[in-house]
Amino acid sequence: MLTLANIDRVYLACGSTDLRKSIDGLATLVQASFELDPFSSNLFVFCNHQRDKLKMLFWEHNGFWLFYRRLERDTF
Repeated sequence: MLTLANIDRVYLACGSTDLRKSIDGLATLVQASFELDPFSSNLFVFCNHQRDKLKMLFWEHNGFWLFYRRLERDTF
């Protein structure tokens, strides 16, 4: 279970991200574009172009959590 106590920092990707990317694609994006370690205890947040979908990537112990949120109305 994800708790705020496990998270050091939250990084929000500026602009839109292709949310068809899987865990590996988003982790590569964190390494290449942000020059950060995806295996750190940071939460990485990505948004699509319409700003109605979010993906959040988080490493915990021995695997990644990938959270996905889609709004039926409004935008983030």
